[in-house]
Amino acid sequence: QGHVVESGGGLVQAGGSLRLSCAAPRIDSRIYFVDWYRQAPGKDREIIASILNGDRTNYADSVKGRFTISNGSAKNTWYLQMNSLKPDDTGVYYCKPTRLPWGQGTQVTVVS
Repeated sequence: QGHVVESGGGLVQAGGSLRLSCAAPRIDSRIYFVDWYRQAPGKDREIIASILNGDRTNYADSVKGRFTISNGSAKNTWYLQMNSLKPDDTGVYYCKPTRLPWGQGTQVTVVS
């Protein structure tokens, strides 16, 4: 098991929802800063959401109002709730806790 594990991706119709999960189970100390990235087919990886200290959040314009980043109840777990999904949201989603390496990501495919 790697340092960062993402899950929850899948195939969904446009307008639907998914909740992505992220965990860093091998890290004992609490992590306070986490980003979610997305890499669409043929495009560079882009940052879409960040959370600091569990309550300060930032979102890319492309997902603002539709996605919500949050801390999980267990230590070093995080979620990305994605609503009103669009085909442009298709890509591999990565969770990036500060100072940890990239995980494998989780694939999200939105079909119209």
